[in-house]
Amino acid sequence: MSPGLPHGYRQIGEDRIRESVGLSYPDLAPGLVIEHRPGRTVTEVDSLLGAALSGNVAPIHTDAHYSSQTQWGRILVCSGVTLNLVAGMTVRSISGLTTANLAVDQVRFTASVHIGDTLYAETKVLTRRASQSRPDTGVITCHTTAHNQAGTSVLVFNRTFLVPLDAEAARDATDY
Repeated sequence: MSPGLPHGYRQIGEDRIRESVGLSYPDLAPGLVIEHRPGRTVTEVDSLLGAALSGNVAPIHTDAHYSSQTQWGRILVCSGVTLNLVAGMTVRSISGLTTANLAVDQVRFTASVHIGDTLYAETKVLTRRASQSRPDTGVITCHTTAHNQAGTSVLVFNRTFLVPLDAEAARDATDY
């Protein structure tokens, strides 16, 4: 990082800086907790596109009249949509430089999500180690939790992925 620049930016020319995506391997130390902001409000488009793209057209996700007669009283956002939105919220910080996702484990949907709910997430780095099979990468395992605007937990999961050991070299090589 150039002297005087805030973390997350690189000098790429005179009077020109570039945002950096993804924390580096050394930054992702076990125990670090990252609050992902801004929150993300789930829209009807999110819900319908996610259901359509996944092929999950169950009426609980797509039919307002049907859903109004269930215990929820309204459309329930497909769990896959919730997982994808929350995982996406984490990318800018924790895995923006990832070269491969290795696992998503221990996924638990802990409360329902509905159109109009705003989701917030935080990630705790659990482990970090150099890869044995790819000497230029590190293996990061994180635990992510998400809650809605009322503070109710809606989702928890672990994710393991590869990141380059030398973030600056990776950014230089890929123009990021």
